[in-house]
Amino acid sequence: MKYLIVGLGNIGDEYKNTRHNIGFKILDTFAEVSNIVFAEQRYGSVAECRLKGQTLILLKPSTFMNLSGNALRYWLQKENIALENLLVLVDDLALPFGTLRLKGNGSDAGHNGLKNIQEILGHNNYARLRFGIGSNFSRGRQIDYVLGEWTAEECEKLPERIDVAVEMVKTFCLAGIQTAMNLYNNANRGLRSERGQV
Repeated sequence: MKYLIVGLGNIGDEYKNTRHNIGFKILDTFAEVSNIVFAEQRYGSVAECRLKGQTLILLKPSTFMNLSGNALRYWLQKENIALENLLVLVDDLALPFGTLRLKGNGSDAGHNGLKNIQEILGHNNYARLRFGIGSNFSRGRQIDYVLGEWTAEECEKLPERIDVAVEMVKTFCLAGIQTAMNLYNNANRGLRSERGQV
């Protein structure tokens, strides 16, 4: 069984540590703990690993965020991967920092990467793992916030949350989306309530 795990982000050093690039960051950690490396290929950086008999193709698109769907479609077709075995890793303003939510479908919520993927696929019925980046910005400053770098406090907490995201990806591939949602989405409720956000 093959899976395509797509981390959304923008290429270039200026974007490397921005909130919008959390999809890249999760895949970088996944590759590091799996002892695999990314290689530049068509439409992006790609790495492949085996996980208990499953083949995982990790993709960091080089198309920039608003054309992510082109890379996703190419690798789905090239590797002949079923749509139900696709998982997109994405930042989410609507969730408090560090909160993780796995969903089997949903709207693009104004996210340019998801918007393009929906346009390319013609629907929004694909799994996505949403990583909360919070919404601590003043009116009209959303773009600056999303393309801004993590705070020192966030940087301290990021590794643990990214590790959880990596485990969620593995569970998605080994046990299915329903099991992964049951295991992790409920656990994240505690994270929200601890911070006084419901």
